[in-house]
Amino acid sequence: MTLETDLLIDRRRLKRRLLLWRLLAVAAVAVVAVVVIGKSSAGRGEHVARVTVEGTLISERKTIKALESVLEDPSARAVLLMVNSPGGGVAAGEAIHDLVERVAAKKPVVAVMGATAASAGYMISLPAARIYAHNSTLTGSIGVLLPTGEVSGLLRWLGITDETLTSGPLKNVPSLTKPMSEQGRAVMQALIDDLYDQFVAMVAKGRKMEIARVRELADGRAYTGRQALALGLIDAIGVERDARAWLAAERDVPTALPARDVRSDTLRDRLFGDDAEGLFGGIVKTLLSQSVSLDGGWALWQPGLYRQ
Repeated sequence: MTLETDLLIDRRRLKRRLLLWRLLAVAAVAVVAVVVIGKSSAGRGEHVARVTVEGTLISERKTIKALESVLEDPSARAVLLMVNSPGGGVAAGEAIHDLVERVAAKKPVVAVMGATAASAGYMISLPAARIYAHNSTLTGSIGVLLPTGEVSGLLRWLGITDETLTSGPLKNVPSLTKPMSEQGRAVMQALIDDLYDQFVAMVAKGRKMEIARVRELADGRAYTGRQALALGLIDAIGVERDARAWLAAERDVPTALPARDVRSDTLRDRLFGDDAEGLFGGIVKTLLSQSVSLDGGWALWQPGLYRQ
């Protein structure tokens, strides 16, 4: 054989091998697809939807998508809202709260609190028909804060000056480089007070309490689950099993129905996110939230800020 003939034979052998591996890859993908579709189809029967809310509520997009899917799913007989969050942005908490309220108007929702369900984490639990917590759960912390800071003294020491042109005296409030004026402080306090009033109204509606009573409890402090129960901020001490028993007894949702986790994110979303919401994006956003940018009020439990 000539050299060219040998090369041609080797090339054909290589092509056949590549074709074989490609066919195997396609078959593997097909098998995975069948398994995934089979699992999905198996979960289409009646079930109890389990929606988990964890960590700081920076953006509501993923939880909103999960709740919307439950709202539109006729096979979801009830919802277990599993909350383990110290709170977060007021706007994020409000958006989730309002959608939980919409879901609760169509099917029973029970909130089950984990180690922490404070501030906005407590806010999103309020529309539930029943709220469970551990004795040691940290909850409550009804209040709003706006983190800020000011380093003009350090800048003067370094010989650095700052000049910012604004359209009005309150456009640059709060500022990292200038002390807050009394007028600016009053405006910022008015914003916080209004957000606080909205939070208090949510608690009064969800817990069927008088506004005055809620204000007595809403000084920003956190409560243990046992304290919250005595104060009427939750309904019972218990876990998911107790929530399922209550749903069976009071809402005719059998305990035999499977509980299915509802997720709307992928692995890539959980790590990076597409809107600064993933693991790494969330860390960066949380760090940036400690600056003086006006990024909305926060309903966030920060134990160092409160003394009982």
